[in-house]
Amino acid sequence: MADAEPDSLSTLLRRRIAADGGWWPFDRFMAAALYEPGLGYYSGGDRQFGTLPQSGSDFVTAPELSPLFGAALARQVAQALGAAGARDVYEFGAGSGALAAQLLAALPADVRYHVVDVSGSLRARQQQRLAAWVPRVQWHDRLPDAMRGVVVGNEVLDAMPVQLLHFDGGAWQERGVAVADDRFVWADRATALRPPVDTGVVPGTVTELHAQAEAFVRTLADRLHTGALFFIDYGFPEAEYHHPQRTGGTLMCHQGHRADADPLVDVGAKDITAHVDFTGIALAGQDAGLQVIGYTSQAHFLMNCGILDLLQGADVRTTANTQKLLTEHEMGELFKVIGFAKGVSFDPLGFTRGDRCHTL
Repeated sequence: MADAEPDSLSTLLRRRIAADGGWWPFDRFMAAALYEPGLGYYSGGDRQFGTLPQSGSDFVTAPELSPLFGAALARQVAQALGAAGARDVYEFGAGSGALAAQLLAALPADVRYHVVDVSGSLRARQQQRLAAWVPRVQWHDRLPDAMRGVVVGNEVLDAMPVQLLHFDGGAWQERGVAVADDRFVWADRATALRPPVDTGVVPGTVTELHAQAEAFVRTLADRLHTGALFFIDYGFPEAEYHHPQRTGGTLMCHQGHRADADPLVDVGAKDITAHVDFTGIALAGQDAGLQVIGYTSQAHFLMNCGILDLLQGADVRTTANTQKLLTEHEMGELFKVIGFAKGVSFDPLGFTRGDRCHTL
């Protein structure tokens, strides 16, 4: 979006930042860049998801890559639904609807599917993709007050706004956004915020805090009466996330299947993400009354759910794309799966082998 356009998101945010004293914390800026109604990245269009740059998309997600992702996940969802005696699935941030379609195709016909998504443009795309299952699908623009069943979120936590901290060698400061010469610039301010690991930090280090993602998990814990939650995302446990050698943090942008590290340009036209601190997510859920039932790599989780059996007889393209979900140098190791349960006890299929809860 060009800054010269009078109604552009950049123009709007520059005006708002000036009205608020000339500085915004980064989480507020990120929230507007992604979710400002009609202008934000996720609320102003539907070209984000796809398999190739030629499709006009910006990145690929696991269900877009292979239909066997959802087919394998469905086995875990079905097990959790059975244990809870429930038939409702809640997906947050359903994107193009690819995962919903795969789960609906694999789950029993009496399962009801709830999509919670703030993007009107994406909702239209989802409704088109899920036309065959529309009687079983409901859309919500806010979190249901009460839930019983299974909650699923694929690449949801990484898109939640983060706070930025910068260590100048003497103290931690909160990194925010100001405006200079009609351009967004970084600006630091004194803060009482601290990362969970605060030893051996190299001067110049930048890192993220995930207060909104952790609050989201606590809210889900409050709203879920009985059932399970499964989140799939890229990230690390706390010790890896805040390792002294990770001096640049994990903040990243995606546009046209290319990555860059500058969220202050092309605002609203590209995705902004940060890797997930799974220790913080686990503690937030546990403190809110959830039981952590597993944490492992995406590769282990999918193989535990039988994805290799599902590969039997698959065509060459599906086989190749599914391998990308599993191999260590692609998505198999960077992506993790964390599971929670509330009011129900079962041995989750996806964490049978390779559980890493001890690393959280």
